[in-house]
Amino acid sequence: MKMRLFQDRAPLRDALLQYKQNRILPFDVPGHKQGKGNPRLREFLGEKCLAVDVNSMKPLDNLSHPVSVIKEAEELAADAFGADHAFFIVNGTTAAVQAMVMTACKRGDKIIMPRNVHISAINSLILCGAVPVYVNPGVNSKLGIPLGMTVEDVKKAIEKNPNAKAVFVNNPTYYGICSDLKAIVKLAHAHGMMVLVDEAHGTHFYFGEGLPPSAMSCGADMAAVSLHKTGGSLTQSSLLLIRNGLNVGYVRQILSLTQTTSASYLLLSSLDISRRNLALHGKEIFARVLDLVEYARGEINLIGGYYAYGKEMEGHPAVHAFDRTKLSVFTRGIGLAGIEVYDMLRDDYGIQIEFGDIGNILAIVSVGDNELAVERLVSALYEIRRLKSKDPTGMFDHEYITPRVEMSPQEAFYANKVSLPLRQSIGFLCGEFVMCYPPGIPILAPGERITREIIDYTIYAMEKGCLLTGMQDISVETIKVVEG
Repeated sequence: MKMRLFQDRAPLRDALLQYKQNRILPFDVPGHKQGKGNPRLREFLGEKCLAVDVNSMKPLDNLSHPVSVIKEAEELAADAFGADHAFFIVNGTTAAVQAMVMTACKRGDKIIMPRNVHISAINSLILCGAVPVYVNPGVNSKLGIPLGMTVEDVKKAIEKNPNAKAVFVNNPTYYGICSDLKAIVKLAHAHGMMVLVDEAHGTHFYFGEGLPPSAMSCGADMAAVSLHKTGGSLTQSSLLLIRNGLNVGYVRQILSLTQTTSASYLLLSSLDISRRNLALHGKEIFARVLDLVEYARGEINLIGGYYAYGKEMEGHPAVHAFDRTKLSVFTRGIGLAGIEVYDMLRDDYGIQIEFGDIGNILAIVSVGDNELAVERLVSALYEIRRLKSKDPTGMFDHEYITPRVEMSPQEAFYANKVSLPLRQSIGFLCGEFVMCYPPGIPILAPGERITREIIDYTIYAMEKGCLLTGMQDISVETIKVVEG
């Protein structure tokens, strides 16, 4: 039985404090020299922060080849998350997702995945040349949102593509939907395929009680975990977890293809300190988060018009479990798109939520929230309904449109392309991405056939105020299509 490590340690933090105490005279980068060279930056961020914004050196280890304090910090993270190994990521979970796909797949290899993946997953196909086998997620017709993959649909995809190298799973989705991960892992492993899990929004699964199971506990081979999203570390800091005897050295080589060689020690130390906090106090932290969200969900549903959905979502074949810490709220019942409510909350009430799409909003409640903050959000939603609600007739009623994939993402991305006005692009093959950010799930990806429904959705999303990204034309008037 593996011996648990002492989770009260924070070796990277301690090494940085020792470095600062030693009053080292820096003749290396960064050039601000502990803030002395940029007084306004020091005034803005603070002397303590800039004093430990340092470069790799022997006492502080090196993320590309850790042998001391970073190595120890990664071992502690692996222990806390139940993994064989944990890699510290400073390029965001994007780098972890890319590393998972590029570890499992080479050019021409097939990978089974839901189409409602984050853009980072499809970008990794462009980078390595792997070919997606898309499993269309289930759809909740009332909310119009994509759900998870059913085990039966994954089974069919595996049987039709027995040479696929891996199955990629979103767990949870942005909306809090979880597939039957344990069953998918068992099925994939029985056919010799790896299971890669985008667990960006699932840090709390490892520490809370009464939540869906984590990727590592379900036996997945790799998981990308955004510790910064719900775990309290700095933005852009993340973890890549592996198990089942994967080659640590090879995974680190793959990571080095896209991850910076100048790792920020601010990000690294935030991972170390946050892991310690969650390992020691995570159970209590997420019990409190659950209480806050369940209270908010109940209060919002009493307002009328809104629908803050929860555990009742479970029972659908594509919803094995629901992440009850997700405060996802359906807004079309008050005649407003989610993005409209998103904008009103920020502009009129000083409340910034995670995202709004054309029918829903998501408020992230985590370690830093309290009752007063939740009450303020609920009150603002009440006021928006009272003052701004409209007749919902004629609103676009679904978020997910099943794509027609006719060319691999890599082939389409690098093909010769021409620009066409949006309306004139119908029928052509898309040569770039079109997506609302957040959440960063493509409406169109390279290699997919452009349809009237997709263009109608894109124009509607823009009119409602969604931020469209991924296209070369930042005015979003034209789109690149594959020539010929």
